[in-house]
Amino acid sequence: MIVVTREVLTRATPRVAFGYLSDFRNTTEWDPGTVRTVRRSGDGGVGTVYENTSAFNGRTTELTYTVTDHVAPRRVTLRGENGTLEALDTITVEPHDDGALVRYQATFRFRSVLLRLAEPFLRPAFRRLGDEAEAGMRAALAKL
Repeated sequence: MIVVTREVLTRATPRVAFGYLSDFRNTTEWDPGTVRTVRRSGDGGVGTVYENTSAFNGRTTELTYTVTDHVAPRRVTLRGENGTLEALDTITVEPHDDGALVRYQATFRFRSVLLRLAEPFLRPAFRRLGDEAEAGMRAALAKL
C-alpha cells in the first residue's frame, strides 16, 4: 500500500475550497495526472460516481470513483477502482487564519501480486504525483 499525504494553505474560505475540491470533475484543473473526469451519476454527495482517466508513469488508467463520505464543508472521501488498483482519496478542509487548511490523502492498494512486488520501485513516482497534485491544488485554490 502506498499513502500520499499533502497539505495546502489557501486564502479561500473553507466553504469555497470544499465546494471546489469536493466536485471531483475539477481534478482536471489541479491534478496534473488527470486527463478527464466525468460525473456519471449523483449530485456530488454520497453515492456519486465519477469516471476518471489519468496518465501515470507513461500509461493511461481509468478508475471509477464513488463518493463514500461527504460532510460539507469539512470532508469528502472517494473510493476509486479498476482491475489492478484500489484508491481511497480523502480531502479535509479546516478553517485556518483568513482561509483554510486543506489536507489531501490518497491511498493506493494494488490488486495484482506483480504490482505489489513492484511497489517499492513505484513509490518515488507516487511521491512525485503527490508533489505535482499539491502544486496544482495550491495554484487552483489561489484563483478562487
